[in-house]
Amino acid sequence: MKKIALTSLMAILTAGAANAANIINNNPLYRPDAGRFYNVTDIVSHSEDIDSWKLQSELGYSVSDRLMITVATDVAERDGFSGMSWNDFALGLNYRVLDMGAWKADVFGAYALSPVWGDHRSFLDEDDTSYKWTAGVRAGYVAGNWTLAGHVAFDYFNSESFNWDDDGIHTLRAGVDGQLVLNPSWNLTAGVEYTGVLDDKIGGVDVDDAGRWTSIVGVNYNLDATKFVGVYATSELAHSTGDWKFKDGFGFGMKFGIDF
Repeated sequence: MKKIALTSLMAILTAGAANAANIINNNPLYRPDAGRFYNVTDIVSHSEDIDSWKLQSELGYSVSDRLMITVATDVAERDGFSGMSWNDFALGLNYRVLDMGAWKADVFGAYALSPVWGDHRSFLDEDDTSYKWTAGVRAGYVAGNWTLAGHVAFDYFNSESFNWDDDGIHTLRAGVDGQLVLNPSWNLTAGVEYTGVLDDKIGGVDVDDAGRWTSIVGVNYNLDATKFVGVYATSELAHSTGDWKFKDGFGFGMKFGIDF
C-alpha cells in the first residue's frame, strides 16, 4: 500500500514538473524541437499614434535539432483604417552551431522584401519595393531561471534582389536580450539594440546619422507548457538630428506564442 501511494505521489510530482517546464515562453534562445512548429504574433502601436496599429507574425519549423526555417510578415493600418498596407515578407534560416549544456549559439540569415502591397501601390511595385539581406549570429547562456544572449547582424538593402553592383544601404545591429523566470507562470524580459548606418553616403548624399538605440521591457505569462501571452513597451534614442534625443512617447504591444 505504501509503495502504491509513493508511486502515485511521484507520478503527480513528475506531471507537475513537466507542466512547469515551458517549451515556449519568449526566451531569446528558444527553438522548437525537431519536427515541431512555433508561431509568435504581435499587435503593436505607439503612444503618439494610437490610431495606427501593426499586426506582425513569425512562423518557424525545426527541420532538425539544429536547423530551423522561418517565415515572417506584417500588415498595418493607420489613422483608424484610412490607410492599410502589407509590409514585410521575409524568409529565414537559423542553424544552432553550438549546443553545449547551458551555452548556445546560432547563425542566421534572412531575405525580405517590403512593401508587398500598400495604398496607391500595385502588388510588388518595382518602383517602390526594396529588398533586404540579413546575416548574423546570436549566442548566450541559459541558466535555471535566467537567460542572457547577445547578437550581431548585418543588413544590406537595395532596390533589386541581386543588384550587388549597386551601393545599396548597409547597416549593423548589435544588442543584448535577457529573461528572468519568476515562477512557472511568469517571467520578465528586457533588451537593448543599437542600429548604425555603415555608409558615408546614400544616393550621393552625405550620411550624418550616428544611429539609434532601441530598448524593450516585457512581462510574459505562460498559459500552459506550449503557449504564452506577453505585453511590452519600447523606446528609442536616436542621433539623426546631430544630438542624441529620445523619441517622443513609447511603443507598446501584446504578443501570443505557441509551440505545436
